[in-house]
Amino acid sequence: MGITDTIKNQDIIIVGQQPWDVEIGSNCKNIALELSKYNRVLYVNSPLDRVTVLKHKSETGVQKRIDIIKKRAEGLIQIQPNLWTYYPDKMIESINWIKVQFIYTSLNKINNKRFANSIKKAVNKLDFKGFILFNDDDIFRCFYLKELLKPQISIYYSRDFLLTVDYWKLHGTKMEPQLITKSNLCVANSVYLANYCKQYNPQSYYIGQGCDIDDFANFKGDVPDELAQIKKPVIGYVGALQSIRLDIELLKYIALQKPEYNIVLVGPEDNEFKASDLHGIKNIHFLGAKPADTMPAYIKGFDVCLNPQIVNQVTIGNYPRKIDEYLAMGKPVVATLTEGMSVFKDHTYLCDSHDDYLMNIEKALNDNSAEVQNNRLSFAAAHTWENSVKELYKAIKSAGYNLHGN
Repeated sequence: MGITDTIKNQDIIIVGQQPWDVEIGSNCKNIALELSKYNRVLYVNSPLDRVTVLKHKSETGVQKRIDIIKKRAEGLIQIQPNLWTYYPDKMIESINWIKVQFIYTSLNKINNKRFANSIKKAVNKLDFKGFILFNDDDIFRCFYLKELLKPQISIYYSRDFLLTVDYWKLHGTKMEPQLITKSNLCVANSVYLANYCKQYNPQSYYIGQGCDIDDFANFKGDVPDELAQIKKPVIGYVGALQSIRLDIELLKYIALQKPEYNIVLVGPEDNEFKASDLHGIKNIHFLGAKPADTMPAYIKGFDVCLNPQIVNQVTIGNYPRKIDEYLAMGKPVVATLTEGMSVFKDHTYLCDSHDDYLMNIEKALNDNSAEVQNNRLSFAAAHTWENSVKELYKAIKSAGYNLHGN
């Protein structure tokens, strides 16, 4: 696909959960940067709520937002050509704890109106016309924005199954399906989430996931000494060690069944991992949390990369970026079979059981030709934000919308 196959000459408003001034990466920020190459983009930060002010008033980010609300600072800031970020000049109330539905609904409408009225100020300043509204997984604060802002097209973007989290579960179980239903179309970064959205809106599409893999694909450095000293074969994992996502019993099983393997885990541990008996198994090595920019060096030292997920509502549909990072270094990957992992099926070894892991790790160690490694790298290289936005364009057209200016 060429430049003409992407979204061009549009005004786009992006709302969602991820503030622009939080330094961790996010899908939404990457999408905004990609869209701004050929469109005007307004990236709206979530409004400040009262509880956050009470609990975190001294924090720099909160102080910045208070200054904007009190008219001591400008909330509309140009980041680069075609891209602005906006800090709303209105505060909303913290209402998620309210269980009485009609009271919650009334207050949420007020919050949405405050938020929308603030956004309209930025829209007027920038003279946005016939804009697209792109909502990144924000169920509550953006529930009524389609009605209040009247966009040309409203898009709901699903990238996590939020209803497994208590904060979202109380009201989201009812509201997210309603928001999906009334959006003009829905897009998702995993097949599982696209199918979930399709239950409520037939115009739901998988648009893939972009990844920043250059640091992995182009890595020329050395393996860290602490890893280089561990006897091969090294079976490794990088990322947060969380019991809600990873299978502790599986890791134990692999280590005890294959004492000749050394299992290396790089990342911070939650309390369950810290307390687990994995720490007493001599061929399991915990290397601890490491800076993000050192991850390629550790992956380079792995003979096989793992993603030993537990299958649950948190993991079944998520798109694990680390798989692209592993593949971008040509590494063999053995992972749990989930619907979200289905896009990787031709380039990874997917497992249904503990014994599958043993069998596939052995296969991965023995089938690692230069041709196979290059195929992995090429596959990962296709997962760019440019391609994801092109899939968004295709989804808009497939839903029956023609964009002016394209």
